[in-house]
Amino acid sequence: MKVTLTDQQGPKISKYIYGHFAEHLGRCIYEGLYVGEDSSIPNVNGMRIDVVEALKNIQIPVLRWPGGCFADEYHWKDGIGPKENRKKIVNTHWGGVTENNHFGTHEFFELTKQLGCEVYVNGNVGSGTVQEMQEWVEYMTMGGESPMANLRRENGQEEPWSVKFFGVGNESWGCGGNMRPEYYADEYRRYQTYVRQYGTEKIYKIACGPNIDDYNWMDKVMQIAAPFMDGISLHHYALTGEWLDKGPATGFKEDHWWSLLKSAQKMDELITKHSTIMDKYDPEKRVGLIVDEWGSWLAVEPGTNPGFLYQQNTIRDAMVAAVTLNIFHKHAERVHMANIAQTVNVLQSMILTEGDQMVKTPSYHVFDLYKVHQEAELVSSYGETDDTVSYTVSKKNGLVSISVCNFSLDEEKTLDFSGAYSGKVVDARYITAETMDAHNDFDHPETITIQSFDGVSTTDETVSLTVPPMSVVTVQIEQ
Repeated sequence: MKVTLTDQQGPKISKYIYGHFAEHLGRCIYEGLYVGEDSSIPNVNGMRIDVVEALKNIQIPVLRWPGGCFADEYHWKDGIGPKENRKKIVNTHWGGVTENNHFGTHEFFELTKQLGCEVYVNGNVGSGTVQEMQEWVEYMTMGGESPMANLRRENGQEEPWSVKFFGVGNESWGCGGNMRPEYYADEYRRYQTYVRQYGTEKIYKIACGPNIDDYNWMDKVMQIAAPFMDGISLHHYALTGEWLDKGPATGFKEDHWWSLLKSAQKMDELITKHSTIMDKYDPEKRVGLIVDEWGSWLAVEPGTNPGFLYQQNTIRDAMVAAVTLNIFHKHAERVHMANIAQTVNVLQSMILTEGDQMVKTPSYHVFDLYKVHQEAELVSSYGETDDTVSYTVSKKNGLVSISVCNFSLDEEKTLDFSGAYSGKVVDARYITAETMDAHNDFDHPETITIQSFDGVSTTDETVSLTVPPMSVVTVQIEQ
Protein backbone atom coordinates (compact mmCIF):
# COMPACT_ATOMS: atom_id res chain seq x y z
CA MET A 1 0.00 0.00 0.00
CA LYS A 2 1.38 3.37 -1.05
CA VAL A 3 0.65 6.64 0.72
CA THR A 4 1.91 10.01 -0.52
CA LEU A 5 2.44 12.78 2.00
CA THR A 6 1.90 16.34 0.82
CA ASP A 7 3.35 19.72 1.80
CA GLN A 8 -0.13 21.13 2.35
CA GLN A 9 -0.36 22.65 5.80
CA GLY A 10 -2.80 20.71 7.93
CA PRO A 11 -4.72 21.68 11.06
CA LYS A 12 -3.22 21.34 14.50
CA ILE A 13 -4.28 18.21 16.39
CA SER A 14 -5.56 19.62 19.68
CA LYS A 15 -4.10 17.95 22.75
CA TYR A 16 -7.61 18.00 24.19
CA ILE A 17 -8.60 15.24 21.77
CA TYR A 18 -6.72 13.04 24.26
CA GLY A 19 -9.01 14.02 27.13
CA HIS A 20 -10.50 11.66 29.71
CA PHE A 21 -13.73 11.29 31.62
CA ALA A 22 -14.21 10.35 35.28
CA GLU A 23 -17.78 9.97 36.51
CA HIS A 24 -19.11 9.02 39.91
CA LEU A 25 -19.78 5.55 38.57
CA GLY A 26 -18.73 2.19 39.99
CA ARG A 27 -15.08 2.19 41.06
CA CYS A 28 -13.85 4.96 38.79
CA ILE A 29 -13.37 7.64 41.41
CA TYR A 30 -13.65 5.75 44.70
CA GLU A 31 -11.00 2.98 44.74
CA GLY A 32 -9.78 3.96 41.26
CA LEU A 33 -8.57 7.56 41.50
CA TYR A 34 -9.34 8.38 45.13
CA VAL A 35 -8.76 6.18 48.16
CA GLY A 36 -8.78 8.79 50.93
CA GLU A 37 -5.98 10.16 53.04
CA ASP A 38 -6.19 7.35 55.59
CA SER A 39 -5.89 4.51 53.08
CA SER A 40 -3.06 1.98 53.31
CA ILE A 41 -2.74 2.34 49.52
CA PRO A 42 0.01 4.91 48.85
CA ASN A 43 -1.60 8.27 48.17
CA VAL A 44 -1.05 12.01 48.20
CA ASN A 45 -4.00 13.84 49.73
CA GLY A 46 -6.17 10.83 48.99
CA MET A 47 -5.17 10.38 45.33
CA ARG A 48 -3.57 7.05 44.38
CA ILE A 49 0.09 7.65 43.56
CA ASP A 50 0.35 4.76 41.09
CA VAL A 51 -2.71 5.84 39.07
CA VAL A 52 -1.72 9.52 39.02
CA GLU A 53 1.81 8.70 37.83
CA ALA A 54 0.49 6.40 35.10
CA LEU A 55 -1.91 9.06 33.82
CA LYS A 56 0.80 11.73 33.90
CA ASN A 57 2.91 9.47 31.68
CA ILE A 58 0.32 9.61 28.89
CA GLN A 59 0.11 13.38 29.31
CA ILE A 60 -3.58 13.53 30.14
CA PRO A 61 -4.56 17.07 29.02
CA VAL A 62 -8.05 17.47 30.50
CA LEU A 63 -10.39 15.56 32.80
CA ARG A 64 -14.20 15.74 32.62
CA TRP A 65 -16.15 15.48 35.92
CA PRO A 66 -18.57 14.71 37.72
CA GLY A 67 -20.53 13.07 34.85
CA GLY A 68 -22.21 11.88 32.71
CA CYS A 69 -25.70 11.14 33.95
CA PHE A 70 -24.46 11.71 37.51
CA ALA A 71 -23.81 15.39 36.68
CA ASP A 72 -27.51 16.16 36.38
CA GLU A 73 -28.29 14.85 39.85
CA TYR A 74 -25.15 16.29 41.46
CA HIS A 75 -25.58 19.24 43.82
CA TRP A 76 -22.14 20.64 44.38
CA LYS A 77 -22.72 22.06 47.86
CA ASP A 78 -23.17 18.46 49.11
CA GLY A 79 -19.49 17.87 48.31
CA ILE A 80 -17.74 20.74 50.14
CA GLY A 81 -16.77 21.38 53.75
CA PRO A 82 -15.65 18.87 56.39
CA LYS A 83 -16.09 15.35 55.05
CA GLU A 84 -17.90 14.14 58.16
CA ASN A 85 -20.61 16.75 57.57
CA ARG A 86 -21.18 16.04 53.88
CA LYS A 87 -24.58 14.76 52.83
CA LYS A 88 -24.88 11.15 51.75
CA ILE A 89 -26.91 10.59 48.59
CA VAL A 90 -28.04 7.64 46.49
CA ASN A 91 -26.43 7.26 43.07
CA THR A 92 -29.66 6.38 41.29
CA HIS A 93 -28.08 6.06 37.85
CA TRP A 94 -25.24 3.71 38.70
CA GLY A 95 -25.98 0.79 40.96
CA GLY A 96 -28.15 2.51 43.56
CA VAL A 97 -25.19 2.77 45.93
CA THR A 98 -24.78 5.40 48.64
CA GLU A 99 -22.44 8.24 47.70
CA ASN A 100 -20.73 9.87 50.69
CA ASN A 101 -19.53 12.92 48.73
CA HIS A 102 -16.01 12.65 50.12
CA PHE A 103 -14.77 13.39 46.62
CA GLY A 104 -16.09 16.84 45.71
CA THR A 105 -14.96 20.10 44.15
CA HIS A 106 -11.81 20.56 46.26
CA GLU A 107 -10.75 16.95 45.76
CA PHE A 108 -11.30 17.21 42.00
CA PHE A 109 -9.05 20.23 41.74
CA GLU A 110 -6.45 18.49 43.91
CA LEU A 111 -6.53 15.56 41.48
CA THR A 112 -6.14 17.73 38.40
CA LYS A 113 -3.32 19.65 40.07
CA GLN A 114 -1.48 16.39 40.66
CA LEU A 115 -2.17 15.31 37.06
CA GLY A 116 -1.11 18.69 35.70
CA CYS A 117 -4.19 18.84 33.48
CA GLU A 118 -7.04 21.22 32.70
CA VAL A 119 -10.54 20.76 34.11
CA TYR A 120 -13.84 20.18 32.35
CA VAL A 121 -16.69 20.62 34.84
CA ASN A 122 -20.18 19.49 33.84
CA GLY A 123 -23.00 21.52 35.41
CA ASN A 124 -26.44 20.34 36.50
CA VAL A 125 -29.31 21.45 34.25
CA GLY A 126 -31.57 18.40 34.68
CA SER A 127 -32.28 18.74 38.41
CA GLY A 128 -30.40 21.93 39.26
CA THR A 129 -31.16 25.62 39.08
CA VAL A 130 -29.61 28.58 37.34
CA GLN A 131 -28.63 29.98 40.73
CA GLU A 132 -26.92 26.73 41.75
CA MET A 133 -24.84 26.68 38.57
CA GLN A 134 -23.98 30.37 38.83
CA GLU A 135 -22.87 29.98 42.44
CA TRP A 136 -20.68 26.99 41.59
CA VAL A 137 -18.85 28.98 38.93
CA GLU A 138 -18.48 31.84 41.39
CA TYR A 139 -17.20 29.46 44.08
CA MET A 140 -14.57 28.04 41.75
CA THR A 141 -13.37 31.11 39.86
CA MET A 142 -14.09 34.32 41.80
CA GLY A 143 -10.89 35.91 43.07
CA GLY A 144 -12.36 38.89 44.90
CA GLU A 145 -14.83 39.34 47.69
CA SER A 146 -18.15 37.54 47.23
CA PRO A 147 -20.36 35.13 49.20
CA MET A 148 -19.21 32.05 47.27
CA ALA A 149 -15.55 33.11 47.13
CA ASN A 150 -15.61 33.60 50.90
CA LEU A 151 -17.24 30.18 51.35
CA ARG A 152 -14.42 28.65 49.30
CA ARG A 153 -11.87 30.34 51.54
CA GLU A 154 -13.66 29.04 54.64
CA ASN A 155 -13.19 25.57 53.16
CA GLY A 156 -9.44 26.03 52.80
CA GLN A 157 -8.89 27.33 49.26
CA GLU A 158 -7.74 30.94 49.24
CA GLU A 159 -7.08 31.42 45.54
CA PRO A 160 -9.63 30.73 42.80
CA TRP A 161 -9.15 27.80 40.48
CA SER A 162 -8.96 27.87 36.70
CA VAL A 163 -11.96 26.34 34.93
CA LYS A 164 -11.04 25.89 31.28
CA PHE A 165 -14.21 24.08 30.11
CA PHE A 166 -17.76 24.06 31.46
CA GLY A 167 -20.58 21.87 30.18
CA VAL A 168 -24.14 23.16 30.53
CA GLY A 169 -26.03 19.92 31.14
CA ASN A 170 -25.34 16.39 29.93
CA GLU A 171 -27.42 14.14 27.68
CA SER A 172 -30.37 16.47 28.09
CA TRP A 173 -32.17 14.39 25.46
CA GLY A 174 -32.10 11.43 27.89
CA CYS A 175 -30.91 10.99 31.48
CA GLY A 176 -30.35 14.75 31.78
CA GLY A 177 -34.01 15.65 31.48
CA ASN A 178 -35.62 13.97 28.44
CA MET A 179 -35.87 17.37 26.75
CA ARG A 180 -36.76 18.25 23.20
CA PRO A 181 -33.99 20.07 21.29
CA GLU A 182 -35.92 23.34 21.06
CA TYR A 183 -36.57 23.32 24.81
CA TYR A 184 -32.99 22.46 25.67
CA ALA A 185 -31.64 25.15 23.33
CA ASP A 186 -33.65 27.79 25.17
CA GLU A 187 -32.60 26.39 28.54
CA TYR A 188 -28.98 26.41 27.39
CA ARG A 189 -29.25 30.08 26.41
CA ARG A 190 -30.63 30.90 29.86
CA TYR A 191 -28.23 28.81 31.95
CA GLN A 192 -25.07 29.81 30.07
CA THR A 193 -25.87 33.48 30.71
CA TYR A 194 -24.99 32.90 34.35
CA VAL A 195 -21.77 30.98 33.72
CA ARG A 196 -20.01 34.24 34.44
CA GLN A 197 -16.40 35.13 33.76
CA TYR A 198 -15.15 36.25 37.16
CA GLY A 199 -11.47 36.20 36.35
CA THR A 200 -9.35 37.03 33.31
CA GLU A 201 -9.70 33.60 31.74
CA LYS A 202 -12.70 33.00 29.50
CA ILE A 203 -14.64 29.82 30.27
CA TYR A 204 -15.23 27.63 27.21
CA LYS A 205 -18.97 26.85 27.32
CA ILE A 206 -20.15 23.51 25.96
CA ALA A 207 -23.75 22.81 24.99
CA CYS A 208 -25.31 19.37 25.11
CA GLY A 209 -25.25 18.01 21.59
CA PRO A 210 -26.77 14.92 20.01
CA ASN A 211 -26.77 11.26 20.78
CA ILE A 212 -25.15 9.39 17.88
CA ASP A 213 -27.08 10.22 14.66
CA ASP A 214 -29.76 12.55 16.02
CA TYR A 215 -29.16 15.13 13.31
CA ASN A 216 -32.36 17.00 14.16
CA TRP A 217 -31.01 17.71 17.66
CA MET A 218 -27.81 19.17 16.23
CA ASP A 219 -29.73 21.27 13.71
CA LYS A 220 -32.19 22.75 16.20
CA VAL A 221 -29.68 23.46 18.97
CA MET A 222 -27.19 25.06 16.57
CA GLN A 223 -29.94 27.11 14.94
CA ILE A 224 -31.24 28.47 18.26
CA ALA A 225 -28.13 28.67 20.45
CA ALA A 226 -24.93 28.61 18.35
CA PRO A 227 -23.93 32.24 19.09
CA PHE A 228 -23.94 31.47 22.82
CA MET A 229 -21.69 28.40 22.80
CA ASP A 230 -18.01 27.62 22.24
CA GLY A 231 -18.52 23.89 21.77
CA ILE A 232 -21.24 21.30 21.41
CA SER A 233 -20.98 17.68 22.48
CA LEU A 234 -21.47 14.38 20.64
CA HIS A 235 -21.77 10.93 22.21
CA HIS A 236 -21.13 7.66 20.40
CA TYR A 237 -20.12 4.31 21.89
CA ALA A 238 -18.78 1.38 19.89
CA LEU A 239 -21.07 -1.67 20.28
CA THR A 240 -21.02 -5.23 19.01
CA GLY A 241 -24.75 -5.27 18.30
CA GLU A 242 -27.91 -3.63 19.57
CA TRP A 243 -27.80 -1.24 22.52
CA LEU A 244 -29.42 -3.71 24.95
CA ASP A 245 -27.46 -6.72 23.71
CA LYS A 246 -23.82 -5.90 24.45
CA GLY A 247 -21.32 -8.60 23.59
CA PRO A 248 -18.70 -9.95 25.99
CA ALA A 249 -15.41 -8.17 26.52
CA THR A 250 -13.44 -11.44 26.34
CA GLY A 251 -14.14 -14.85 24.87
CA PHE A 252 -15.96 -13.30 21.92
CA LYS A 253 -16.27 -14.72 18.43
CA GLU A 254 -14.73 -13.33 15.28
CA ASP A 255 -17.90 -11.59 14.12
CA HIS A 256 -17.85 -9.49 17.32
CA TRP A 257 -14.33 -8.33 16.48
CA TRP A 258 -15.58 -6.95 13.19
CA SER A 259 -18.88 -5.57 14.45
CA LEU A 260 -17.16 -3.57 17.21
CA LEU A 261 -14.62 -2.12 14.79
CA LYS A 262 -17.37 -1.26 12.31
CA SER A 263 -19.29 0.52 15.06
CA ALA A 264 -16.16 2.47 16.02
CA GLN A 265 -15.60 3.49 12.39
CA LYS A 266 -19.10 5.01 12.34
CA MET A 267 -17.54 7.94 14.20
CA ASP A 268 -16.19 9.20 10.87
CA GLU A 269 -19.67 9.34 9.33
CA LEU A 270 -21.16 10.96 12.43
CA ILE A 271 -18.54 13.72 12.61
CA THR A 272 -18.84 14.37 8.86
CA LYS A 273 -22.63 14.72 8.92
CA HIS A 274 -22.84 16.67 12.16
CA SER A 275 -20.06 18.99 10.94
CA THR A 276 -22.05 19.68 7.78
CA ILE A 277 -24.99 20.79 9.93
CA MET A 278 -22.70 22.90 12.10
CA ASP A 279 -21.27 24.54 8.99
CA LYS A 280 -24.73 25.90 8.15
CA TYR A 281 -24.79 27.98 11.31
CA ASP A 282 -21.05 28.31 11.95
CA PRO A 283 -19.18 28.41 8.61
CA GLU A 284 -16.09 29.88 10.31
CA LYS A 285 -15.84 26.72 12.48
CA ARG A 286 -15.71 28.79 15.65
CA VAL A 287 -17.76 26.22 17.58
CA GLY A 288 -15.85 23.07 18.45
CA LEU A 289 -17.27 19.58 18.26
CA ILE A 290 -16.64 18.00 21.67
CA VAL A 291 -16.85 14.19 21.62
CA ASP A 292 -16.92 13.98 25.38
CA GLU A 293 -18.11 10.36 25.60
CA TRP A 294 -16.72 7.65 23.36
CA GLY A 295 -15.24 4.18 23.57
CA SER A 296 -16.24 0.51 23.71
CA TRP A 297 -19.36 -0.36 25.70
CA LEU A 298 -19.38 -4.10 26.33
CA ALA A 299 -20.88 -6.56 28.81
CA VAL A 300 -19.69 -6.21 32.39
CA GLU A 301 -17.31 -8.75 33.85
CA PRO A 302 -19.20 -11.74 35.29
CA GLY A 303 -19.85 -11.44 39.01
CA THR A 304 -19.56 -7.64 39.13
CA ASN A 305 -22.31 -5.12 39.83
CA PRO A 306 -23.98 -4.48 36.44
CA GLY A 307 -24.44 -0.83 37.41
CA PHE A 308 -20.67 -0.39 37.80
CA LEU A 309 -19.87 -0.97 34.10
CA TYR A 310 -16.59 -2.75 34.86
CA GLN A 311 -15.32 -4.46 31.70
CA GLN A 312 -12.05 -6.06 30.68
CA ASN A 313 -9.96 -4.31 28.01
CA THR A 314 -8.36 -6.33 25.19
CA ILE A 315 -6.28 -5.79 22.07
CA ARG A 316 -9.64 -5.27 20.31
CA ASP A 317 -10.25 -2.20 22.48
CA ALA A 318 -6.79 -0.95 21.54
CA MET A 319 -7.85 -1.17 17.89
CA VAL A 320 -11.00 0.84 18.70
CA ALA A 321 -8.90 3.50 20.44
CA ALA A 322 -6.41 3.85 17.57
CA VAL A 323 -9.05 3.89 14.84
CA THR A 324 -11.11 6.50 16.71
CA LEU A 325 -8.15 8.77 17.46
CA ASN A 326 -7.17 8.63 13.79
CA ILE A 327 -10.71 9.75 12.89
CA PHE A 328 -10.51 12.65 15.33
CA HIS A 329 -7.19 13.70 13.78
CA LYS A 330 -8.75 13.65 10.32
CA HIS A 331 -11.42 16.06 11.55
CA ALA A 332 -9.08 18.22 13.64
CA GLU A 333 -10.50 21.42 12.13
CA ARG A 334 -13.80 20.76 13.87
CA VAL A 335 -13.04 18.34 16.73
CA HIS A 336 -11.58 20.45 19.53
CA MET A 337 -11.81 17.94 22.38
CA ALA A 338 -12.73 14.32 23.10
CA ASN A 339 -13.01 12.39 26.38
CA ILE A 340 -12.75 8.62 26.39
CA ALA A 341 -15.11 6.86 28.80
CA GLN A 342 -13.80 6.26 31.39
CA THR A 343 -10.44 6.75 33.04
CA VAL A 344 -10.32 3.92 35.62
CA ASN A 345 -12.38 0.72 36.15
CA VAL A 346 -15.31 1.77 33.93
CA LEU A 347 -16.00 0.92 30.26
CA GLN A 348 -12.93 1.42 28.03
CA SER A 349 -10.63 2.45 30.83
CA MET A 350 -6.95 3.27 30.80
CA ILE A 351 -6.34 1.53 34.11
CA LEU A 352 -7.84 -1.28 36.20
CA THR A 353 -7.37 -1.49 39.97
CA GLU A 354 -8.11 -4.06 42.63
CA GLY A 355 -7.09 -3.09 46.15
CA ASP A 356 -3.48 -1.94 45.95
CA GLN A 357 -2.94 -3.57 42.54
CA MET A 358 -2.99 -1.63 39.28
CA VAL A 359 -2.74 -2.70 35.65
CA LYS A 360 -2.43 -0.66 32.47
CA THR A 361 -4.80 -1.70 29.70
CA PRO A 362 -4.05 -2.06 25.97
CA SER A 363 -6.01 1.17 25.45
CA TYR A 364 -3.61 2.91 27.84
CA HIS A 365 -0.70 1.83 25.65
CA VAL A 366 -2.38 3.29 22.55
CA PHE A 367 -2.66 6.66 24.31
CA ASP A 368 1.02 6.32 25.22
CA LEU A 369 2.00 5.56 21.62
CA TYR A 370 -0.18 8.38 20.28
CA LYS A 371 0.77 11.17 22.70
CA VAL A 372 3.35 12.36 20.14
CA HIS A 373 0.44 13.72 18.05
CA GLN A 374 -0.75 16.14 20.74
CA GLU A 375 -0.50 19.71 19.37
CA ALA A 376 1.23 18.43 16.22
CA GLU A 377 0.39 19.55 12.70
CA LEU A 378 -1.57 16.97 10.73
CA VAL A 379 0.25 15.96 7.54
CA SER A 380 -2.22 15.53 4.69
CA SER A 381 -1.87 12.48 2.49
CA TYR A 382 -3.48 10.50 -0.29
CA GLY A 383 -3.20 6.97 -1.56
CA GLU A 384 -4.79 3.58 -1.27
CA THR A 385 -5.06 1.47 1.87
CA ASP A 386 -7.43 -1.35 2.59
CA ASP A 387 -10.31 -1.31 5.04
CA THR A 388 -8.34 -2.91 7.88
CA VAL A 389 -5.71 -0.18 8.08
CA SER A 390 -5.99 3.22 9.76
CA TYR A 391 -3.18 5.75 10.17
CA THR A 392 -2.13 9.27 11.15
CA VAL A 393 0.92 11.27 10.13
CA SER A 394 1.84 14.47 11.98
CA LYS A 395 4.86 16.68 12.49
CA LYS A 396 6.16 18.63 15.47
CA ASN A 397 9.51 19.82 16.75
CA GLY A 398 11.43 18.57 13.72
CA LEU A 399 9.99 15.06 13.89
CA VAL A 400 7.48 13.27 11.68
CA SER A 401 5.32 10.81 13.60
CA ILE A 402 3.56 7.97 11.79
CA SER A 403 1.02 5.84 13.63
CA VAL A 404 -0.60 2.83 11.97
CA CYS A 405 -3.30 0.48 13.21
CA ASN A 406 -3.64 -2.86 11.42
CA PHE A 407 -6.80 -4.50 12.75
CA SER A 408 -6.67 -7.48 10.42
CA LEU A 409 -6.81 -10.68 12.42
CA ASP A 410 -4.24 -12.58 10.38
CA GLU A 411 -2.56 -10.45 7.65
CA GLU A 412 0.48 -8.27 8.05
CA LYS A 413 0.34 -5.06 6.04
CA THR A 414 3.14 -3.03 4.44
CA LEU A 415 2.66 0.70 3.99
CA ASP A 416 5.09 2.82 1.98
CA PHE A 417 4.98 6.51 2.94
CA SER A 418 6.62 8.60 0.24
CA GLY A 419 7.69 12.17 0.92
CA ALA A 420 8.13 11.21 4.57
CA TYR A 421 11.36 13.13 5.07
CA SER A 422 13.21 9.84 5.33
CA GLY A 423 15.87 10.82 7.76
CA LYS A 424 16.95 8.94 10.82
CA VAL A 425 14.43 6.80 12.66
CA VAL A 426 14.59 8.05 16.24
CA ASP A 427 11.88 5.89 17.80
CA ALA A 428 9.79 2.88 16.72
CA ARG A 429 7.43 1.08 19.11
CA TYR A 430 4.27 -0.99 18.95
CA ILE A 431 1.79 -3.22 20.71
CA THR A 432 0.42 -6.49 19.37
CA ALA A 433 -1.16 -9.71 20.57
CA GLU A 434 -1.34 -13.38 19.70
CA THR A 435 -5.08 -13.78 20.30
CA MET A 436 -7.94 -11.42 19.56
CA ASP A 437 -9.05 -11.20 23.20
CA ALA A 438 -5.56 -10.94 24.72
CA HIS A 439 -5.57 -8.62 27.73
CA ASN A 440 -3.72 -7.63 30.86
CA ASP A 441 -4.92 -8.72 34.27
CA PHE A 442 -3.51 -8.60 37.78
CA ASP A 443 -1.78 -11.96 37.39
CA HIS A 444 -0.46 -11.12 33.91
CA PRO A 445 -0.06 -7.32 33.78
CA GLU A 446 2.21 -7.24 30.72
CA THR A 447 0.61 -9.68 28.30
CA ILE A 448 0.26 -6.61 26.08
CA THR A 449 2.90 -3.96 26.53
CA ILE A 450 4.86 -1.56 24.35
CA GLN A 451 7.78 -3.17 22.54
CA SER A 452 10.47 -2.02 20.15
CA PHE A 453 9.37 -2.22 16.52
CA ASP A 454 11.82 -3.43 13.90
CA GLY A 455 9.49 -3.47 10.89
CA VAL A 456 10.54 -0.06 9.58
CA SER A 457 12.96 0.75 6.78
CA THR A 458 13.86 3.95 4.96
CA THR A 459 15.07 4.80 1.47
CA ASP A 460 15.22 8.08 -0.39
CA GLU A 461 11.89 9.81 0.23
CA THR A 462 10.16 6.64 1.48
CA VAL A 463 9.47 5.10 4.86
CA SER A 464 8.14 1.55 4.82
CA LEU A 465 6.32 -0.05 7.74
CA THR A 466 5.47 -3.75 7.82
CA VAL A 467 2.80 -4.01 10.50
CA PRO A 468 1.71 -7.34 12.00
CA PRO A 469 -1.97 -8.14 12.40
CA MET A 470 -3.69 -6.82 15.52
CA SER A 471 -1.02 -4.15 16.00
CA VAL A 472 -0.67 -0.44 16.66
CA VAL A 473 2.67 1.11 15.67
CA THR A 474 4.22 4.56 16.10
CA VAL A 475 7.43 5.53 14.32
CA GLN A 476 9.20 8.88 14.61
CA ILE A 477 11.61 10.15 11.97
CA GLU A 478 13.79 13.23 11.79
CA GLN A 479 12.20 15.74 9.45
